[in-house]
Formats: sequence, C-alpha cells, structure tokens
Amino acid sequence: MQRGSRPRGLTSRAGIAAALFTVAVVPGWTLGDLAEDATGWPVLDWLITCGWSGLAVAVGAPYGSYRRMDGLAGAVPLYGWYLAGILSWRLALLPYRDWEPRRDELWQARWLTGDLIGHWRADAPAHRTVTVAKRPATSRRTRSATNRRPWVS
Repeated sequence: MQRGSRPRGLTSRAGIAAALFTVAVVPGWTLGDLAEDATGWPVLDWLITCGWSGLAVAVGAPYGSYRRMDGLAGAVPLYGWYLAGILSWRLALLPYRDWEPRRDELWQARWLTGDLIGHWRADAPAHRTVTVAKRPATSRRTRSATNRRPWVS
C-alpha cells in the first residue's frame, strides 16, 4: 500500500459493498431455486440459500473482524443476509477500517492520525527471518539487603 493512499469514498465503497453482497447472496438464491424446481422441495431451496450465505460469511469473516465460526450464524435465515451486508460494507473499505478491531486483533492494528483520523490500519506483519541470535544485555548486579554478607556491615 502506498504512503499517500486514501480510503475509498462513500460512492465507491457503496458500489463495492453492493457487488460483494450480490456475490454473497445471489448465487445461493439461484442454486436454491434450481434445486427446488428440479426436486419440488421448498426446504431444499432454503437449505442451499442459507448454506451459501453461511459459506460467504465464513470466508469473509476474518477480514471483517468476525470469527470463522460466525459462518454458522451466517447460515441462519435473514440473519445471515444481515451479516453478509455488514461484512460487505466492511470489506469494501479494506485495508482501512472504520470499526474498532477485536481484542485479539489489536496486536497488528494501528490507529491512524492526521487526515485519516477515525480509521484503523491492520496490515499483516512483515515476515523477517532471524539471522543472528543476540544475548540480551546484562547489567551490573547491585547489592541488596538479602544478599549481603552477615559479617560486613
């Protein structure tokens, strides 16, 4: 990411979020309708539609500060579409974030200042190999009352 990059504007973010939501929901609807037409079981339509939505939530969840296990909640009818909408809105702004990271994500998140105040940045840490092992610096021991010799005052 370049140093002078900016977060997306509202229009482009909304367009990207709509496209992501469409990818997360419409294929499940289509496959569910085809399965219902072929078998005549409306329940199969709901299972496929909700399963696709749960899969989409599980795939996008780690990037939007949710856990993969939230994919199970994404398979719940109507609630899964709500989660897919929230994730689509969040994923459309990446690599910037306008939501606070979870507690276990704070180690890699940075709060941005200046023109980007109100945004977080959570890039993956740079992977460096350790080339030289170095002992930690040691300091001179000081005398304390516990390690003093009894015959010295």
